[in-house]
Amino acid sequence: MSLFDEDFPQTGFPACTTDAERFARLQLSRTPRIGPVHFQQLIRRFGSALKVIEALPSIARRAGGAIQPAKPEQVEAEIARGEASGARLVVLGDTAYPKLLAQISAAPPVLWILGEHTAFPARAVAIVGARNASAAGQKIAHQLAAQLGEAGYLIVSGLARGIDTQAHQASLKTGTVAVLGGGIDDIYPPENTDLYHSVRAYGALVSESPMGYRARAGDFPRRNRLISGLSLGVIVVEAELRSGSLITARLAGEQGRNVFAVPGSPLDPRCRGTNGLLREGATLCETASDVLETLEAQSGFDEPLHNYRLSQNWAADTLNHASNETLETTIDSLRDRLFHLISLTPTSRDELLRLAQAPAHAGFAALGELEIAGVITHTGNGHYVRV
Repeated sequence: MSLFDEDFPQTGFPACTTDAERFARLQLSRTPRIGPVHFQQLIRRFGSALKVIEALPSIARRAGGAIQPAKPEQVEAEIARGEASGARLVVLGDTAYPKLLAQISAAPPVLWILGEHTAFPARAVAIVGARNASAAGQKIAHQLAAQLGEAGYLIVSGLARGIDTQAHQASLKTGTVAVLGGGIDDIYPPENTDLYHSVRAYGALVSESPMGYRARAGDFPRRNRLISGLSLGVIVVEAELRSGSLITARLAGEQGRNVFAVPGSPLDPRCRGTNGLLREGATLCETASDVLETLEAQSGFDEPLHNYRLSQNWAADTLNHASNETLETTIDSLRDRLFHLISLTPTSRDELLRLAQAPAHAGFAALGELEIAGVITHTGNGHYVRV
């Protein structure tokens, strides 16, 4: 049995069982100001994307703004382009949606998957590192990927130069997944065109971006949360102090994943990031055995990683209150109260909910409506300001 033969049921989120609902979930995900968190909140609240699409304009009007769902013809064109390329559309709520990825707080609403194998096992490890990696760094990345692949682990990386390239090349025959910043048809960097086609032939390419979208610099940190989210652990092989690999490591820690770092010379700036991770508590990785010992000691690959945050608690709370007729009334009263508390000075979500005396499930929904309407915006780190 191949690593890719496993298929896991999606739990904790309304299932997607019809083509019409799948179309609506893609349409909702492509609607301006609807990010992954809003996507989940709204579907949990209304029960389906079809109902959310119908309710969106009135939600925005109540909050003093306006929004229009993505045009159906735009969605149809994306689906047609995906089908023409041979890619598969998977939405959050599908049984084929990667189980580990579904557990992260901002799981991508939709994925395009291209390749011979489009199901993902829980036994997966990410290997990332410097694009301008040293010969020694590339050698150890290749060895780690080959040995972990032989031990039955899927290797996940980002198709970048250097460490990523070695990780994919070494695991082509055992199972590898490349997560792209652009659309599934965006080959970047161009010199990895042959590798792109090899990964397609032996593994899978994954992207949450629309078909035809060309990656920009700001897309790669967003891409990195998928790399860590698809994996039980992330191995960093060479990384400077300010690098995308360290972002991936930070995201892995936030997602409850294991973080491994390969030590290096303090004289090489490409090793300062990995040595820093070790000082901060990452697991030392010199051989594949260091990774295997840690991961094999953790039983229950099929169990949730219990890394849910406030957004997941909100989701569970919302499900418990979904049939309560007073929920919408509560959201209506909180929306105005929260809007008047928000100014041009960033204010934390927790402070806003405290001052408004808002329960989390209704407070999150009210803040989400104000964001969707375009009258407030999230500035990062849980802070909001007026637009």
